[in-house]
Amino acid sequence: MTAPPAHPPRRELGTTGLAASPIALGLAALGRPGYINLGHGDDLEGERGVADLRARAHEVLDAAWAGGVRAFDAARSYGRAEEFLASWLARRGIAPGDALVSSKWGYTYTADWRVDAETHEVKEHSLDALRRQWPTSRALLGDRLGLYQVHSVTPDSPALDDAALLAELAALRRGGLRIGLSTSGPRQGEVIERAAGVRVDGERLFDAVQATWNLLEPSAGPALAAARDTGMGVIVKEALANGRLTDRNRDDDFAKQRALLAREAERLGATVDALALAAVLAQPWADVVLSGATTVAQLRSNLRALEIGWDEQAATALAALAEPAEAYWRRRAGMPWT
Repeated sequence: MTAPPAHPPRRELGTTGLAASPIALGLAALGRPGYINLGHGDDLEGERGVADLRARAHEVLDAAWAGGVRAFDAARSYGRAEEFLASWLARRGIAPGDALVSSKWGYTYTADWRVDAETHEVKEHSLDALRRQWPTSRALLGDRLGLYQVHSVTPDSPALDDAALLAELAALRRGGLRIGLSTSGPRQGEVIERAAGVRVDGERLFDAVQATWNLLEPSAGPALAAARDTGMGVIVKEALANGRLTDRNRDDDFAKQRALLAREAERLGATVDALALAAVLAQPWADVVLSGATTVAQLRSNLRALEIGWDEQAATALAALAEPAEAYWRRRAGMPWT
């Protein structure tokens, strides 16, 4: 009988001292009944109650652990994701240091467990918001929480300039918590460059950045490489472009791109989603890439990215998929919650 492949060793996230598996599980689609991933509603099969979502989250988390995943990412705005993750960590007896547990503050979940809500989350990067949300994250995740991130920083966010807020974050950092930020929008590169330069009492504040990078939207790459050179950890989110880089994307205007992805996936013996994740893992500056799987089958397909022999032919061919950043983010903003 052939032995199962060994799990990849954990790697350090930048110079934070935190160790993570190369693929992490993000809970954006598992902590609430609605999300913008293509086919999300179909994945839930009508089972959208709190108990249903908790059971599904635990099932996918169990499969992730069995597959070698040792990094898990949540947020205050992901419905009950922190709660689901905390209960799973306790049930499995996973101790601080056994896995990288990260979460984010700065958005409030407002959908009240409804998929048809007019507004699903509200952004507030203020000192008051941090003081409201941090105690809840801490109470749920305790000492297991290693990285706390400002959620979705854009150039107009006060999170990089508010002296009182930065001082509070620095105080948390002095207490042993690592501090990061996530970014979104067509000007991610600008935000990452600014964040890398933020100092409090002469020390760099942000230990890590979580940013969108994928075959359709690679514009943040140079800024992420520069941030990694300073020692910041790099976590990549939305590597599958919310499902656009999977077999679920049947849009007529994506036919040429779909054919290109299919050819390279077949050549490398991969699924399309695994190919897209492998593209991230091939970047020398990427420490961790998030899987946003909603089902065990999706997760297992995602994990096959670790088996792909990525090569220069794939890099050259798939570079043609890149879209203008503004166009990419306009399309993303128009994706429905299902």
